[in-house]
Amino acid sequence: MKKTSVFQNGLIWFGAGVSLAEILTGTSFAALGFARGFAAIVVGHVIGCALFFLAGLIGGRSGKSAMETVKMSFGQRGGLLFAALNVLQLVGWTAIMIYDGALAAGSVFSAGHWVWCLVIGGLILLWILVGVTNLGWLNKLSMATLFLLTLVLCWVIFGTGAPAAGLGEAMSFGAAVELAVAMPLSWLPLISDYTREAEKPFQATLASTVVYGLVSTWMYTIGMGAAIFTGESDIAVIMVKAGLGIAALAILILSTVTTTFLDAWSAGISAESISPRLSGKWMAVGAALVGTAGAILFPMDDITGFLYLIGSVFAPMVAIQITDFFLLKRDRFRAEFDWRNLAIWAAGFIAYRGLMRLDLPLGCTLADMVLVGALCILADKLAGKR
Repeated sequence: MKKTSVFQNGLIWFGAGVSLAEILTGTSFAALGFARGFAAIVVGHVIGCALFFLAGLIGGRSGKSAMETVKMSFGQRGGLLFAALNVLQLVGWTAIMIYDGALAAGSVFSAGHWVWCLVIGGLILLWILVGVTNLGWLNKLSMATLFLLTLVLCWVIFGTGAPAAGLGEAMSFGAAVELAVAMPLSWLPLISDYTREAEKPFQATLASTVVYGLVSTWMYTIGMGAAIFTGESDIAVIMVKAGLGIAALAILILSTVTTTFLDAWSAGISAESISPRLSGKWMAVGAALVGTAGAILFPMDDITGFLYLIGSVFAPMVAIQITDFFLLKRDRFRAEFDWRNLAIWAAGFIAYRGLMRLDLPLGCTLADMVLVGALCILADKLAGKR
């Protein structure tokens, strides 16, 4: 397996962070006002990226893909549940990202929604066929272009005046923190797919975390700033009004492709975890094709519920992994099932859904993961006594 450098890992997660979905999610924070909204974004990303780092380090140190590391806590067959759920959520993400990218591109140049879906889906297929370790100059050129164009977008939004007052208390601070945690949390089931191939696991995981955390915070802030400074939540409309034209189209399409590629690629890797007879590369191609078809056929305008569903499934799963790997030094990779951890996960899932109804200062993800970790430690002590 070809190893990836620290720089390559940073590039991968820069591309993941520059995302239209993250900018659109950021517009929701405008209701808090700039200062409180930015504080919620930062707090949420500190929590989410700390978990992101720990999950990635498990893959880096073990040399296993994300769903193979899950088997270390839930057993060979127990891990298949999460691999299947991960494939489904990644295909869902692929469709959502293509849908959002096509809508935005259509606002700049009207060519039909299905046409832009096919264009974006085709570019994602190109990225998959080239392969994550062979993108080379193509990835570097794309990232440099995205970086420059995003700076232009920042100037358009922030270079015209002072922040306005909040647009009404549409959400609490705790709910805003949870929405900021949700995006890095959505990457937890696939970060190890990339850190497992790193030449220097710790450094690559740290670089991936810092780069993604900073860029994601930046994207959220762009979205929030757009809503506050311009009163407009449609980024494509803002860019068209600013006269960016082709540059706007390049930002929207490139950012969608570089982010969505990771979803489709990891869907293929997760499929390999379900059965070694499946080809990860061609399953990734299948995920991109299904996602493109879904984006053409179904409306996907509100993803908030989808983000919270991902959190409720994968936050307790990762809490169990982190506790097992770093604290209990427990490895169940050779077992068929680990019923104890599966029961704790089910309790964590139910607890997450219940905690969502409470207005916790730091959101429900952190509370749920602390609860799940405590249950793992308690169960281990009880098992030791027996």
